Amino acid sequence: MTSPVTVSERDLRALLGIVGDHRSDLPPAGLPPSLLTDLRDQIRCDELQFLGQDTLRQTGWFAQCLAAGSDDAVDDPDDEQLYWELYWDSICCAYPDRTGDVRSVTTVSDFYSARQWHSTAMYSDAFRGIEHMLMLCLPGPGTGAKPGPGPDVRLVFLRGPGPDFSERDRALLALLRPHLHRAYLDAELRRHPVPPLTPRQTGLLHLVAAGHTNIQIARRLGITEGTVRAHLENIYQRLDVSSRTAAVTRAFPDRAA
Repeated sequence: MTSPVTVSERDLRALLGIVGDHRSDLPPAGLPPSLLTDLRDQIRCDELQFLGQDTLRQTGWFAQCLAAGSDDAVDDPDDEQLYWELYWDSICCAYPDRTGDVRSVTTVSDFYSARQWHSTAMYSDAFRGIEHMLMLCLPGPGTGAKPGPGPDVRLVFLRGPGPDFSERDRALLALLRPHLHRAYLDAELRRHPVPPLTPRQTGLLHLVAAGHTNIQIARRLGITEGTVRAHLENIYQRLDVSSRTAAVTRAFPDRAA
Protein backbone atom coordinates (compact mmCIF):
# COMPACT_ATOMS: atom_id res chain seq x y z
CA MET A 1 0.00 0.00 0.00
CA THR A 2 2.94 2.30 -0.53
CA SER A 3 3.15 4.73 -3.42
CA PRO A 4 6.28 5.81 -5.27
CA VAL A 5 7.10 9.02 -3.38
CA THR A 6 10.40 10.85 -3.40
CA VAL A 7 11.76 11.09 0.13
CA SER A 8 14.16 13.95 0.73
CA GLU A 9 17.65 13.06 1.82
CA ARG A 10 17.26 15.49 4.72
CA ASP A 11 14.15 13.67 6.02
CA LEU A 12 15.79 10.29 5.71
CA ARG A 13 18.98 11.40 7.46
CA ALA A 14 16.93 12.84 10.32
CA LEU A 15 14.96 9.64 10.83
CA LEU A 16 17.98 7.37 10.54
CA GLY A 17 19.69 9.54 13.13
CA ILE A 18 16.74 9.02 15.47
CA VAL A 19 16.90 5.23 15.38
CA GLY A 20 20.70 5.16 15.21
CA ASP A 21 21.30 7.14 18.39
CA HIS A 22 22.12 5.24 21.58
CA ARG A 23 19.39 5.98 24.13
CA SER A 24 19.88 5.76 27.88
CA ASP A 25 16.17 6.04 28.78
CA LEU A 26 15.39 2.35 28.28
CA PRO A 27 11.90 1.51 29.60
CA PRO A 28 10.77 -1.90 30.98
CA ALA A 29 9.13 -2.56 27.59
CA GLY A 30 8.98 -0.88 24.21
CA LEU A 31 11.24 1.84 22.84
CA PRO A 32 13.00 4.70 24.68
CA PRO A 33 10.54 7.60 25.14
CA SER A 34 13.11 10.03 23.72
CA LEU A 35 13.17 8.03 20.46
CA LEU A 36 9.37 8.12 20.23
CA THR A 37 9.40 11.86 20.93
CA ASP A 38 11.89 12.52 18.12
CA LEU A 39 9.89 10.31 15.78
CA ARG A 40 6.64 12.12 16.62
CA ASP A 41 8.34 15.45 15.90
CA GLN A 42 9.24 14.24 12.40
CA ILE A 43 5.78 12.87 11.58
CA ARG A 44 3.25 15.21 13.13
CA CYS A 45 0.44 13.59 15.09
CA ASP A 46 -1.81 14.20 18.07
CA GLU A 47 -0.79 10.95 19.69
CA LEU A 48 1.85 8.30 19.07
CA GLN A 49 1.40 4.76 20.36
CA PHE A 50 3.92 1.93 20.44
CA LEU A 51 2.36 -1.30 21.62
CA GLY A 52 2.75 -5.05 21.72
CA GLN A 53 -0.29 -7.24 21.30
CA ASP A 54 -1.25 -10.88 20.72
CA THR A 55 -4.33 -11.12 18.53
CA LEU A 56 -4.82 -14.85 19.16
CA ARG A 57 -4.88 -14.41 22.93
CA GLN A 58 -6.53 -10.99 22.66
CA THR A 59 -4.17 -9.32 25.05
CA GLY A 60 -1.38 -6.76 25.06
CA TRP A 61 1.90 -6.97 26.93
CA PHE A 62 2.87 -3.29 26.77
CA ALA A 63 1.50 0.01 25.45
CA GLN A 64 3.36 3.31 25.31
CA CYS A 65 1.31 6.42 24.60
CA LEU A 66 2.89 9.79 23.76
CA ALA A 67 0.57 12.76 23.42
CA ALA A 68 1.36 15.89 21.44
CA GLY A 69 3.35 18.38 23.50
CA SER A 70 4.53 15.73 25.95
CA ASP A 71 7.93 14.07 26.25
CA ASP A 72 6.71 11.25 28.49
CA ALA A 73 5.46 7.95 27.06
CA VAL A 74 2.88 6.65 29.54
CA ASP A 75 0.89 3.43 29.66
CA ASP A 76 -2.11 3.54 27.36
CA PRO A 77 -5.27 3.80 29.47
CA ASP A 78 -7.71 2.72 26.75
CA ASP A 79 -10.31 0.01 27.44
CA GLU A 80 -8.52 -3.10 26.20
CA GLN A 81 -11.57 -5.37 26.51
CA LEU A 82 -13.67 -3.12 24.31
CA TYR A 83 -10.85 -2.88 21.76
CA TRP A 84 -10.68 -6.65 21.42
CA GLU A 85 -14.46 -7.00 21.16
CA LEU A 86 -14.38 -4.72 18.13
CA TYR A 87 -10.99 -5.72 16.72
CA TRP A 88 -11.81 -8.28 14.04
CA ASP A 89 -14.64 -6.20 12.57
CA SER A 90 -12.31 -3.21 12.17
CA ILE A 91 -10.62 -3.70 8.81
CA CYS A 92 -7.95 -1.05 9.37
CA CYS A 93 -6.92 -2.55 12.74
CA ALA A 94 -7.11 -6.23 11.79
CA TYR A 95 -5.63 -5.89 8.29
CA PRO A 96 -2.19 -7.41 9.17
CA ASP A 97 -3.85 -10.45 10.77
CA ARG A 98 -6.48 -10.87 8.08
CA THR A 99 -3.98 -10.77 5.21
CA GLY A 100 -0.58 -11.70 6.67
CA ASP A 101 0.77 -8.43 5.27
CA VAL A 102 2.87 -7.03 8.11
CA ARG A 103 5.12 -4.89 5.90
CA SER A 104 2.72 -2.35 4.43
CA VAL A 105 2.31 0.98 6.19
CA THR A 106 -1.44 1.60 6.26
CA THR A 107 -3.92 4.40 6.97
CA VAL A 108 -7.62 4.42 7.82
CA SER A 109 -8.33 5.94 4.40
CA ASP A 110 -6.88 2.83 2.72
CA PHE A 111 -9.98 0.98 3.91
CA TYR A 112 -12.75 3.50 4.66
CA SER A 113 -14.10 6.80 3.50
CA ALA A 114 -14.62 9.30 6.32
CA ARG A 115 -18.33 8.46 6.37
CA GLN A 116 -17.66 4.70 6.47
CA TRP A 117 -15.09 5.12 9.26
CA HIS A 118 -17.54 7.14 11.36
CA SER A 119 -20.15 4.39 10.96
CA THR A 120 -17.88 1.66 12.38
CA ALA A 121 -18.25 0.45 15.96
CA MET A 122 -14.51 0.88 16.48
CA TYR A 123 -14.80 4.60 15.77
CA SER A 124 -18.04 5.28 17.63
CA ASP A 125 -17.20 3.19 20.73
CA ALA A 126 -13.40 3.34 21.01
CA PHE A 127 -11.74 5.77 18.58
CA ARG A 128 -14.21 8.67 18.51
CA GLY A 129 -12.42 11.87 17.51
CA ILE A 130 -9.58 9.97 15.85
CA GLU A 131 -9.99 10.75 12.17
CA HIS A 132 -6.67 9.55 10.79
CA MET A 133 -4.32 6.69 11.68
CA LEU A 134 -0.94 5.66 10.25
CA MET A 135 0.18 2.18 11.32
CA LEU A 136 3.36 0.15 10.95
CA CYS A 137 3.75 -3.44 12.19
CA LEU A 138 6.82 -5.34 13.37
CA PRO A 139 7.15 -9.03 14.28
CA GLY A 140 6.71 -9.72 17.98
CA PRO A 141 9.56 -11.22 20.03
CA GLY A 142 10.04 -14.93 19.42
CA THR A 143 7.95 -14.96 16.22
CA GLY A 144 10.64 -14.35 13.61
CA ALA A 145 9.11 -12.82 10.50
CA LYS A 146 6.20 -15.26 10.23
CA PRO A 147 3.01 -13.37 9.28
CA GLY A 148 -0.49 -14.03 10.54
CA PRO A 149 -2.42 -13.72 13.79
CA GLY A 150 -0.31 -13.79 16.93
CA PRO A 151 2.15 -11.49 18.70
CA ASP A 152 3.19 -8.35 16.90
CA VAL A 153 4.42 -4.86 17.71
CA ARG A 154 2.73 -1.77 16.28
CA LEU A 155 3.71 1.85 15.85
CA VAL A 156 0.54 3.94 15.46
CA PHE A 157 0.27 7.65 14.69
CA LEU A 158 -3.14 9.21 15.44
CA ARG A 159 -4.67 12.51 14.32
CA GLY A 160 -7.96 14.23 14.97
CA PRO A 161 -9.79 16.49 12.48
CA GLY A 162 -7.58 17.98 9.80
CA PRO A 163 -5.34 16.70 7.01
CA ASP A 164 -4.65 13.01 6.59
CA PHE A 165 -1.17 11.54 6.78
CA SER A 166 0.71 12.12 3.55
CA GLU A 167 2.37 9.67 1.20
CA ARG A 168 5.65 11.22 2.35
CA ASP A 169 4.83 10.11 5.91
CA ARG A 170 4.00 6.61 4.70
CA ALA A 171 7.14 6.35 2.57
CA LEU A 172 9.37 7.50 5.43
CA LEU A 173 7.99 4.83 7.75
CA ALA A 174 8.27 2.14 5.08
CA LEU A 175 11.96 2.99 4.59
CA LEU A 176 12.50 3.20 8.33
CA ARG A 177 10.77 -0.08 9.18
CA PRO A 178 13.86 -2.36 9.29
CA HIS A 179 15.76 0.23 11.32
CA LEU A 180 12.90 0.56 13.81
CA HIS A 181 12.80 -3.21 14.09
CA ARG A 182 16.53 -3.24 14.77
CA ALA A 183 16.06 -0.54 17.44
CA TYR A 184 13.33 -2.60 19.10
CA LEU A 185 15.42 -5.79 19.00
CA ASP A 186 18.38 -3.91 20.46
CA ALA A 187 16.16 -2.60 23.27
CA GLU A 188 14.92 -6.13 23.96
CA LEU A 189 18.48 -7.44 23.97
CA ARG A 190 19.54 -4.78 26.48
CA ARG A 191 16.60 -5.72 28.71
CA HIS A 192 17.08 -9.47 28.30
CA PRO A 193 20.68 -10.36 27.37
CA VAL A 194 20.99 -13.68 25.56
CA PRO A 195 22.55 -16.33 27.83
CA PRO A 196 25.78 -17.65 26.30
CA LEU A 197 25.61 -20.92 24.40
CA THR A 198 28.47 -23.39 24.05
CA PRO A 199 30.20 -23.53 20.64
CA ARG A 200 28.52 -26.92 20.08
CA GLN A 201 25.08 -25.52 20.84
CA THR A 202 25.68 -22.46 18.65
CA GLY A 203 26.78 -24.60 15.72
CA LEU A 204 23.77 -26.87 16.09
CA LEU A 205 21.41 -23.91 16.27
CA HIS A 206 22.92 -22.45 13.10
CA LEU A 207 21.93 -25.69 11.36
CA VAL A 208 18.42 -25.37 12.76
CA ALA A 209 18.28 -21.80 11.48
CA ALA A 210 19.33 -23.03 8.03
CA GLY A 211 16.26 -25.31 7.97
CA HIS A 212 17.87 -28.69 8.65
CA THR A 213 15.82 -31.42 10.31
CA ASN A 214 17.02 -33.30 13.40
CA ILE A 215 17.97 -36.28 11.23
CA GLN A 216 20.00 -34.09 8.86
CA ILE A 217 21.72 -32.38 11.78
CA ALA A 218 22.58 -35.73 13.33
CA ARG A 219 24.18 -36.92 10.09
CA ARG A 220 26.17 -33.72 9.65
CA LEU A 221 27.48 -33.77 13.21
CA GLY A 222 27.98 -37.52 13.42
CA ILE A 223 25.67 -37.94 16.41
CA THR A 224 22.34 -39.66 17.03
CA GLU A 225 18.98 -37.99 16.53
CA GLY A 226 18.34 -38.48 20.25
CA THR A 227 21.49 -36.49 21.04
CA VAL A 228 20.28 -33.68 18.77
CA ARG A 229 16.99 -33.59 20.68
CA ALA A 230 18.87 -33.53 23.98
CA HIS A 231 21.02 -30.62 22.77
CA LEU A 232 17.90 -28.75 21.67
CA GLU A 233 16.20 -29.27 25.04
CA ASN A 234 19.30 -27.87 26.77
CA ILE A 235 19.28 -24.89 24.39
CA TYR A 236 15.58 -24.26 25.05
CA GLN A 237 16.18 -24.34 28.79
CA ARG A 238 19.14 -21.98 28.59
CA LEU A 239 17.33 -19.49 26.33
CA ASP A 240 14.02 -19.84 28.18
CA VAL A 241 12.07 -20.74 25.03
CA SER A 242 10.00 -23.73 23.95
CA SER A 243 10.44 -24.06 20.18
CA ARG A 244 13.03 -24.14 17.41
CA THR A 245 11.80 -20.87 15.90
CA ALA A 246 11.88 -19.07 19.25
CA ALA A 247 15.37 -20.39 19.98
CA VAL A 248 16.72 -19.14 16.64
CA THR A 249 15.06 -15.74 17.10
CA ARG A 250 16.37 -15.42 20.66
CA ALA A 251 19.93 -16.46 19.84
CA PHE A 252 20.18 -14.72 16.45
CA PRO A 253 17.89 -11.64 16.61
CA ASP A 254 19.29 -10.27 13.34
CA ARG A 255 17.46 -13.04 11.48
CA ALA A 256 14.11 -11.57 12.51
CA ALA A 257 14.89 -8.09 11.24
